[in-house]
Amino acid sequence: MADKIKVIVVGAGGRMGREVVKLVLQDEELELVAAVNRSEAGTDAGKLVGLEPCGILVMDQLEKALSQTDADVMVDFTTPQYAYEHTSLAISHGVRPVMGTTGFTTEQITELDKQCQKQGIGGLIAPNFSIGAILMMKFAAQAAKYLPNLEIIEYHGDQKLDAPSGTAVKTAEMIAENRKEIRQGNPKEEETIEGSRGGYYNGFRIHSVRLPGVFAQQEVIFGDFGQTLKIRHDSYERAGYMPGVKIGIQKVMEYTGMVYGFDHFID
Repeated sequence: MADKIKVIVVGAGGRMGREVVKLVLQDEELELVAAVNRSEAGTDAGKLVGLEPCGILVMDQLEKALSQTDADVMVDFTTPQYAYEHTSLAISHGVRPVMGTTGFTTEQITELDKQCQKQGIGGLIAPNFSIGAILMMKFAAQAAKYLPNLEIIEYHGDQKLDAPSGTAVKTAEMIAENRKEIRQGNPKEEETIEGSRGGYYNGFRIHSVRLPGVFAQQEVIFGDFGQTLKIRHDSYERAGYMPGVKIGIQKVMEYTGMVYGFDHFID
């Protein structure tokens, strides 16, 4: 049997972080070597997620976890505020980052790629780990070749910090690769309420809905003469992302450099 991949989970006390801890503890190919969450420091990671105690106590600092373990991979679901710092710190320790946290700039991704290349390790920044969501993005990018008039609507809970979502941004980027920029709609269009037409990207609009009770959905609407096409993906629970997280953990062991987008791992 191949050696287990040793994993640090950052943001272990968060809703996504707890699911990742469960995944790692219950998967025979993975091994939890550290969990990091300041507010849960000292708690057994197994008990934290409703499982049997595992003997791994939650730490309060990522630097400590990186220094005191021989981890292969760091999985991070924290906040955009700390995303770049955590990623760069992991790379400096030779630990491969798998980032579910969004909010990276193009310049930051380029710099992180250079850091990975220098260390000879792989990394992944994935706005979405759902295999269904990745297929939605790929189908939308394909459809844009034939139906270039479109808009994106994404829905999340009211506590999400970034708008548009990382998934919407990645979808827009993939569409832009297949579609020349055209300015849609009436050229004399005016917004009587600022922002009512949504954000502008490559000639089309992105709309972000933030409401309590919503989990995560996105639809791409295409319009043409006499017809519309809607490509939509709905997520109902966080456990649905875990198969993709495992693929990400495994794939970064094979790559060198920073990969932006889980779609690169789905043929």
